[in-house]
Amino acid sequence: MNYKLHSLNSTQEKLLKEGEILPIMEQFYTIQGEGYNTGKAAYFIRIGGCDIGCHWCDVKESWDANIHPLTSIQDVIKNLEAYNAKSVVVTGGEPLIYNLDKLTTELKNKKIATFIETSGAYSLSGKWDWICLSPKKNMNPLSESYSKANELKVIVYNQHDFSWAEEQAKKVEGNCYLYLQPEWSKIHILLPQIIDYVKKNPKWMISLQTHKFMNIP
Repeated sequence: MNYKLHSLNSTQEKLLKEGEILPIMEQFYTIQGEGYNTGKAAYFIRIGGCDIGCHWCDVKESWDANIHPLTSIQDVIKNLEAYNAKSVVVTGGEPLIYNLDKLTTELKNKKIATFIETSGAYSLSGKWDWICLSPKKNMNPLSESYSKANELKVIVYNQHDFSWAEEQAKKVEGNCYLYLQPEWSKIHILLPQIIDYVKKNPKWMISLQTHKFMNIP
């Protein structure tokens, strides 16, 4: 784990390394808003910590893991059991900074489907039913991330992102779903361009942040 948390005692360092505790920013039950699984109910677990630093990120408060409480995965499981959740989305920040093996094992034992959204810049841990690879220019994905992705979701912020998306699409497997998603602050400018692009390049589909339209988390 390259990303470091500050002022941990030896017990905390051990538990974090083993994946028994994680810096949890927030947990909530909602409707998934983006990509292939749009419209499905899911319990979201947002883990703090990210060193990629996309300037357009809309969850910058997730970057510093040190401001988010180290939480036992058993407490996380207990929280989600209050809902009728059939699937969990693990996101961040960049969740693969941490060891997610034990978290996903616990979820699998309870017959809960496991989804993750990751930049792919860190090695994969955990057992996943669905992997959304959302690559970032600041830190390219590892080769293993491309081969294991179920969907590729590229955020479009400027014109160069279209050609960069094509470069990324060449690296994933042939059965990987391809999505272009407009960056939210420029959606009115970018969406007509993405619509036109997808019509000309129908291997791509459009992902929208529908949860923002629905005014839900």
